[in-house]
Amino acid sequence: MAAIVDPQRDIEIYLDAARKRNVRIEHVIETHLHADFVSGHHELAERTGARIYLGARAGASFPHVAVHDGDGITLGSIKLTFLETPGHTLESICILVGDLNRSSEPVAVLTGDTLFIGDVGRPDLDRDIRRKNLRGCYTTASTASC
Repeated sequence: MAAIVDPQRDIEIYLDAARKRNVRIEHVIETHLHADFVSGHHELAERTGARIYLGARAGASFPHVAVHDGDGITLGSIKLTFLETPGHTLESICILVGDLNRSSEPVAVLTGDTLFIGDVGRPDLDRDIRRKNLRGCYTTASTASC
């Protein structure tokens, strides 16, 4: 079984890779709703039967699993744990990646557009959000709160 995170529009690369590895794509995860490119999450889910996962704050109207801080999925020995990390957008999530064969601790984190080299995502760029609305928002490795 496989999970695809932030798929690009051309999903054939994922379908080809899954066929070559003889795995089924069961999860499609969006770290945030993308305004800067067209995502392939709908088509990938339609073609594979995979479930789409989004941060709970997305409020999306299409079928999806709304994930909250601490929710997770397991793919064999790989555990993916979701963290609500308002950053680039308010529904942004990061994904802790754990390999249960190696350690009970995460071995990696997928940050989407929450972290950049030398910078962080900024929710105040949303025209409906003002800096004063973000005062008091904070994120730690185990909590996200506004």
